[in-house]
Amino acid sequence: MIMDIYFLILSLFFPRIVLLVYLFLFPELYPANTVPQWGDILLGIFIARALVLIYIYQNIGADNVWFIAHIVVMILAYFGGGKETVRRRRYHTQR
Repeated sequence: MIMDIYFLILSLFFPRIVLLVYLFLFPELYPANTVPQWGDILLGIFIARALVLIYIYQNIGADNVWFIAHIVVMILAYFGGGKETVRRRRYHTQR
């Protein structure tokens, strides 16, 4: 089954919200996976982007543009790739 294009696009920006919306409102479109239920819950709460990456890897594979796009966004999000993050760090270190 190919993953829903809306799931792939929206999960780039709002992974936790998209996981919850698809779980409750569109369960038939929720990505098929082999992650145990406790893993779904813990990863969904703490590292939702990693869970989305697992879903993409299991359904489409690692050799596609969506997997690469999600990896890039995850790296930028976790390592503070935005200007606002840099500004906040400077502000708090100067105090």
